[in-house]
Amino acid sequence: MLQGSYNSLLVLFSLLVAVLAAYTSLEMAGRITTATGRTARLWLTGGAFAMGLGIWSMHFIGMLAFSLPIRLGYDPLVTLLSLSIAVASSAFALWLVCQQTLPAGRLVGGAVLMGLGVAGMHYTGMAALRMEPGIVYDVPLFALSIVIAVAASGVALKTAFSLRHNSRRMRPLRAGAAIVMGLAIVGMHYTGMSAAGFPAGSLCTAATEGVNGTWLALLIIVVTLAVTAVALTISLLEDLRLETENAALTRSLAEANQELGYLALHDALTKLPNRVLLEGRLEEALARARSDGGEFALMFMDLDGFKVVNDAYGHQVGDRLLVQVAERLASAVRGNDTLARVGGDEFVLLVPDEGRAGATIIAGRLLAAIGAPFDVDGHDLRISTSIGIAMCPADGALVHDALMHADAAMYHAKSMGRNAHCFFDASMNENMQCQLQLTQDLRAALERNELVLHYQPQFAAPDGPITGVEALVRWAHPKRGMIGPDEFIPLAEKTGLIVPIGEWVLDEACRQVREWLDTGACDWNVAVNLSPVQFSHPQLTALVRDTLARHRVDPRHLTIEVTESAAMRDVEASLRILQALHEMGVRISIDDFGTGYSSLMYLKRLPASELKIDRGFVRELAHDAEDAAIVSSVVALGHTLGIDIVAEGVETATQKEFLTRLGCNSLQGYLLGRPVPAADLGALSREPARASVS
Repeated sequence: MLQGSYNSLLVLFSLLVAVLAAYTSLEMAGRITTATGRTARLWLTGGAFAMGLGIWSMHFIGMLAFSLPIRLGYDPLVTLLSLSIAVASSAFALWLVCQQTLPAGRLVGGAVLMGLGVAGMHYTGMAALRMEPGIVYDVPLFALSIVIAVAASGVALKTAFSLRHNSRRMRPLRAGAAIVMGLAIVGMHYTGMSAAGFPAGSLCTAATEGVNGTWLALLIIVVTLAVTAVALTISLLEDLRLETENAALTRSLAEANQELGYLALHDALTKLPNRVLLEGRLEEALARARSDGGEFALMFMDLDGFKVVNDAYGHQVGDRLLVQVAERLASAVRGNDTLARVGGDEFVLLVPDEGRAGATIIAGRLLAAIGAPFDVDGHDLRISTSIGIAMCPADGALVHDALMHADAAMYHAKSMGRNAHCFFDASMNENMQCQLQLTQDLRAALERNELVLHYQPQFAAPDGPITGVEALVRWAHPKRGMIGPDEFIPLAEKTGLIVPIGEWVLDEACRQVREWLDTGACDWNVAVNLSPVQFSHPQLTALVRDTLARHRVDPRHLTIEVTESAAMRDVEASLRILQALHEMGVRISIDDFGTGYSSLMYLKRLPASELKIDRGFVRELAHDAEDAAIVSSVVALGHTLGIDIVAEGVETATQKEFLTRLGCNSLQGYLLGRPVPAADLGALSREPARASVS
């Protein structure tokens, strides 16, 4: 047998390349695990090539380190085949360790397949020598090399699976594992080399035709180092990119948390403290007052006239007005005061260490600040505020009590004429309790069937007959008797109960129409008022359609009354809603016409059947030339557009005659007929319109 020898430097290089290949495989497994889709496939392809090239290079450098007393060379095609086997085995290994689980059966099967692949790569590479006569293998050592390949593959797969998740602490573990894996791979290679025997007189036929090993060793080392260096560099750069993104995300999250913390304690529109922050500071102020015996003022403010602005110009103008109000209030208070927005147009001011005299001065300053005109989007707006003041802790030793008593004082200021301030008195609490009780009773009124409808007739001018009726809701309170809408409708709008109440009114009116039609009593049209809240409800059209269908009422028997300000709040949306109702066959009436801010251009587009002149114009008709001119213009406008004109609030014969002379189509008011239950309406319909107030 020919005696071979090894180049120690190349043997060392083969070990270093084996360790580098093992580390690269571990890095690639971690990279593939964190990627998805096309990116994962790219990492798998690149990782398989880098890992396969590394393992094959270790094997080939180890072969180049071996020399015989004859010239050696390598068949290029067989050499490339051995490289292909290494890349394919690496791809299989990376795919296997990137699965969700690696049970024992799959690990053993994978180790066998990969081990055979590594052994196949090695012995295919040996075949590239093309020895004559052929290489003689020692069977025990040959078998041992395959066992080592399978065992090394099992260790490599298990290690790669365990260390596949990317993190900084994994890198030292991967380095240690790479050394162990590298030694196992080298052990398999040199065991396989030891199994090879070269008979005396052997020739390497590839020495003259194949690749010369002298320059091939250097080339392989350079290429392998370059490929693995590129792969590892890309992996490290990717880590750097992810760390940069994570750092940026962490900063963004910190900023978002800070913003959320701010928003949790401040009003989004005005940037003032909200109720949560106010109550916290109020609790602190009460605690200090209890400990040192001091007092402070708590002011509850509600804007007078804000709802009118909101209805007339829309919520955008209303929001901008609130921002300007907040700015003015903030400029009128001291640095250590707490000004908060606690509701739509409600503000609260906490004034520490201030008595009644100081609170009076501050309240006057706030009234003056809000009383000055506002310029919002070119609109000259004038509002005021009503201020209720509670001196704490005397007027409230608890947060809830202090706020409730300041609120009660504010309502008292409103009842005194608004644009004023008022200090809390115990008697105000009783009034507020009555309001709270009335609100609770109203919630139960629908369930207890306490609401009733009265109907006020409309007469053809001047003396009839009745052309229709308007449905007006009343509350038959079990203890307080009949309550008019002026007393409970504002409560319903404030609490949101106006929507179910409005649905009940529509349903009951249609039911009554059906009853009249079935009994042959009349063929009247019934008008139902819609509140601005109900008019803007997204299911309004469906509600009207379903209610008419449920009671089998022809839509021509129903008139929907909408106030001018509600219709003009969002003109385009109103046009869509009113057009849908009109196409359904329902009549449209614009109520309180002349009090809002209608544009004639929009009025022309509204599918209105009638205009109702507000009672405010009718009241002073005989004594106010301006009111008479407005009514005359509205009548002329309606006739030009083909719209009926209804005048409400007719209470005197003079008003009736004047309106008839102007050309009003229908009249409605106490002079002609008061609202009455449906049962009393039949008798009224058989009488001519009365000429005096009944």
